[in-house]
Amino acid sequence: MGIVHHANYIRWFEEARVDIIEQAGLPYEKIEESGLMSPVLSVSCEYRLPFKFGDEFVIKAYIPDFSKLRFAVEYEVFDGEGVLHATGTTTHCFLNEDMRPVRIKNSHPEVYAVYDELSRTGKELYS
Repeated sequence: MGIVHHANYIRWFEEARVDIIEQAGLPYEKIEESGLMSPVLSVSCEYRLPFKFGDEFVIKAYIPDFSKLRFAVEYEVFDGEGVLHATGTTTHCFLNEDMRPVRIKNSHPEVYAVYDELSRTGKELYS
């Protein structure tokens, strides 16, 4: 095919999501150790230009929407020259180990603080 398969972009989004939370000071392992999960509820991707195998890229990600129960992450994927190749969004919720929704403001205040700060400031992180 000569180009990167479209499914890889979705995997890149997930890796970027974990990376931006870690950059904000909250290792994902700590989130899971606390009994909290944040599965994907939906994902969308708009492919503008294809990448070829071996191309280097940068993902800019930020959290524009956050509540005590759900959040969204938006992504922009650029090549090394700064050309935009793809955009996307994932939405997630917070679940406990019993797969029940969790409102994290009171149950996991340290997690809430990180997500709240990222969404309020509009801080963009690169992965």
